[in-house]
Amino acid sequence: MDVKGRINFPAKFREEIGARFLIAPWLDGCLIVVTEEKFSEMVDSYTAAQPIKGRNIARFLYSGATTVEPDKQGRVIIAQALREYAQIEKDVKVVGVGDRVEIWSADRWDALDASFDKDAMISILEEMGL
Repeated sequence: MDVKGRINFPAKFREEIGARFLIAPWLDGCLIVVTEEKFSEMVDSYTAAQPIKGRNIARFLYSGATTVEPDKQGRVIIAQALREYAQIEKDVKVVGVGDRVEIWSADRWDALDASFDKDAMISILEEMGL
């Protein structure tokens, strides 16, 4: 991330998500990147499944969400409040996770990645029949 709070958002994700998308706080201490439509669908599903709890999740997610458009170099500005929430100071990791993209502080991502017990995950997948 540069001193202006911009990151180079990878071209492969820009192609999939489009020219305009949302960056919002996510529940794991990272940021989520999705289309505006996908974001609304996600929040609507939370509020439909758990109306009272879902309202608070919706408030949390919408209150920090910002719509961005990459510049000609593919950079997007991450709002200061979002950088603070995700503890992003300089180095970031941009990770594709199914139908969304997550932006992590490199330190937080490295700690999470180190915590993964690969053997335990393999066992879970086997229990699930996958």
